[in-house]
Amino acid sequence: MEHEFLKDIVIILSCSALVIYVLHRFRMPPIIGFIAAGVIIGPYGLGVIGNVHVIESLAEIGIILLLFIIGIEFSMKEFIKLKKLAILGGGLQVALTIAAASVIAYLFTRNIRLSIFIGFLISLSSTAIVLKMLTERGQSDSPHGLSMTGILIFQDLCVVPMMLLTGSLSGGGDVFPGILTTLLKGAVIIVAVLVLARWAVPAILHRIVHTRSTELFTISIILSCLGIAFLTSRFGLSLALGAFLAGLIISESEYSYEAVTKVLPFKDSFLGLFFVSIGMLIDVRFMLDNLPAIALSVMALFSLKALISTGVVFLVQNSVRTSILSGLGLAQVGEFSLVLASAGKATGFMPGDLYQMFLSVSLVTMLVTPFVMSVSPAVAEGLMRLKAIRRLEPSPPEERLPRDISSHVIIVGFGVVGRNLARTLKRTGLPYVVLELNNDIVHAERIKDEPIYFGDGTSRETLMRLGVHRARLLLVAISDPAAARKITAVSKLMNPDLYVVVRTRYLKEVDDLRELGADEVIPEEFESSVEIFSRVLHLYNVPRNLIDKYAEDVRRDGYSSLRTVRNRKKPLVAELPMLSEIVTETYLLKPPSPMIGQSLSDLRLRSATGATVMAVKRGGMVHQNPDADFVFSEGDIVLLVGKPDDIGRAQRFIDGESGGQNPG
Repeated sequence: MEHEFLKDIVIILSCSALVIYVLHRFRMPPIIGFIAAGVIIGPYGLGVIGNVHVIESLAEIGIILLLFIIGIEFSMKEFIKLKKLAILGGGLQVALTIAAASVIAYLFTRNIRLSIFIGFLISLSSTAIVLKMLTERGQSDSPHGLSMTGILIFQDLCVVPMMLLTGSLSGGGDVFPGILTTLLKGAVIIVAVLVLARWAVPAILHRIVHTRSTELFTISIILSCLGIAFLTSRFGLSLALGAFLAGLIISESEYSYEAVTKVLPFKDSFLGLFFVSIGMLIDVRFMLDNLPAIALSVMALFSLKALISTGVVFLVQNSVRTSILSGLGLAQVGEFSLVLASAGKATGFMPGDLYQMFLSVSLVTMLVTPFVMSVSPAVAEGLMRLKAIRRLEPSPPEERLPRDISSHVIIVGFGVVGRNLARTLKRTGLPYVVLELNNDIVHAERIKDEPIYFGDGTSRETLMRLGVHRARLLLVAISDPAAARKITAVSKLMNPDLYVVVRTRYLKEVDDLRELGADEVIPEEFESSVEIFSRVLHLYNVPRNLIDKYAEDVRRDGYSSLRTVRNRKKPLVAELPMLSEIVTETYLLKPPSPMIGQSLSDLRLRSATGATVMAVKRGGMVHQNPDADFVFSEGDIVLLVGKPDDIGRAQRFIDGESGGQNPG
């Protein structure tokens, strides 16, 4: 019997690892794997776990550590950065969803307390699944990615007061006085704990850190989490609230990053057990017996949340496409809803059948979310073809766009790439216009007299207003692969002679964009690799023209040339002695360089360019300070010394491109 608990843990971890591995092949998040593992080994599945209550007790620790981590990682700067999306968008989404879901639930339950609680459950979306999908698709910085992130941040913060109010809703008496009393009581205790711990905890941690004991620091962090959680629970509040407060306290100290590193492995392990315990409680037979009701509930829930989230994002962002993508992405039930539902069931507030229905619906919405987010661009495109939807799309103002503008550059997206190109075009006096979906950026840049307009580049009307039919070049610099493909295709249809340059995240997107008509596709991961290996080779004094050749080979043939260089048994050149405080560069002589077969005195390189030949490497021998009669041969590696401009002139001189005198 003493090994029963250990056997259960081994079974849970083994089954979880196997299921997560299998589901990973289908790009399913680990949360689904943990829940599925619980379904398989739970009492309603194979029934191989004996003591479910012990697992549930460990799962509660996972919830406490989760709220603790959220408190530590809560960034006020990030919250302020997304204040419009988080506060206005998140606040409206949560409030409207709670209100709508509560009204609908009341029609079936006739219980106002339970209806509000159901509203809490439905209002939350899955932060883990949505952010994972956005990161994998490289859409975290896209307009709809930022919208969803802001709303999810607000939802995560709402978990604490929701858990605080769950106890009041499950009690007797009038609803609203009870909620008000709980909120006031919670506010007093929160302020008291924060005031006491604001100075006490950092001071204690400071002394602990000076002991240089990693074990003591880890124990102290966990103790502060569990201790403050236990303290708040003694005052009638939830453990989760105390854990969140403990995290906020730690986040104010300089030890927050180290605290996260120490607690994160514990949180992941215990939280995995929580989702396994949720899966154990899912009755597969109940799901099969109530399949039509579950399917109807899933469709109703998806429709309700998608409509509300779409409307809220449109109100904040004023973009139809962004709103549709955000609404579909936030339509599922979140992991925190499972935490709340578990708390409601523990108090007997949530009936068994209703709990089973909610778990079944939640699991289905989580499972279909990756598929929904995959097809959401196509759904958005289809909806935007409807006249009623198109009328909602705002048009960019055209009064500031010069009527006679032509041969200009259109920049779609005003991030780092767009800003840098706009700055360069402004300096050179070339005409350009910018299209951006972030209204705040548009207002801020217009004050600086930037030719920037608000609008969606996937719209033909918007591109027409920006003069795409008269433009010479279009740069697509947005973090939305689906939108980038649509903009490329639409712009090429409207102007076949338009030169389209697309910045994308990943190499795998290059072929699709080229097939749609993009003239240049610049993947960030690809160019980063070129820049990295160029700097590495330069550090080892590989001649600049060789580096440029390798870069051209890589851009033309992919990574095969880079692998060839990396797999050579011997280095191409040895590291040459370098002089300090001067600019140096190496150069490989190859046909048709005019230096080949010429002596140093005949070339008069120094008088022509200002650069000096300090050494020549030929075969295994290095000729330092070659004399005037030294004759250059093909394959020589020349070490040039001079100012940066001198080196540039010398390189052009060696290539036969310029032989002008040094102006200095």
